[in-house]
Amino acid sequence: MPVNPDADIEIIAFDWVPDFARGFVRDLRPRWACEELGLDYAEKLISAVDRPADHYRLQPWGQVPVLRDGDITLFESGAIMLHLAAKDARLLPTGAQARADATAWVFAALNSVEPMMFELGNVDIFSNDEEWAKLRRPGLIDFIRTRFGRLSDALGDKAYLLGDFSIADIAMATVLREGVEAGLIAEYPQLAAYLDRCTGRPAFQRAMDAQLASFKEEPVTA
Repeated sequence: MPVNPDADIEIIAFDWVPDFARGFVRDLRPRWACEELGLDYAEKLISAVDRPADHYRLQPWGQVPVLRDGDITLFESGAIMLHLAAKDARLLPTGAQARADATAWVFAALNSVEPMMFELGNVDIFSNDEEWAKLRRPGLIDFIRTRFGRLSDALGDKAYLLGDFSIADIAMATVLREGVEAGLIAEYPQLAAYLDRCTGRPAFQRAMDAQLASFKEEPVTA
């Protein structure tokens, strides 16, 4: 769905980030969920380098995304995804076990896989010239490979984590994308094919296009 300034749902996102972060900021997740469900959403863009003081009342660390949905405001992309998915069984099944499985996989993506991707980004991007990062990288890569191997086994021959596409796949695919540049996903053909299926969905591309269109060329400060 196109961004609609009159929509009841509002996603707060940044108006600029460095080139390497474009397409990876976590407002991509609620944008994708809205696109899958056909939900209009408005966007409120704030500065990433001069964050408004009132934003910290919505998000204690000044991060994005923040979601407003009518009278409800919440932060953290995982919580936002689950809130949006609860609107429609297409992303969050109604069966007790299937819903529990989807919820568990969202937490698995954000707690068991994403922290390693954060650390890899720190090692490869922000601290790549530092001696500690050079020493840390081999052990970190081995650990990521172990996690990816177990994830590949759990996926098996299913198209998506629950069989049908769900909120769990939005969470996991956005995390796995962070391992592509390091070449790690390519080592696991099942994960590579899974990621291609997820990011090949039209809703993903619409969400990506919307995020990229929101960025200014240069940061704006007050």
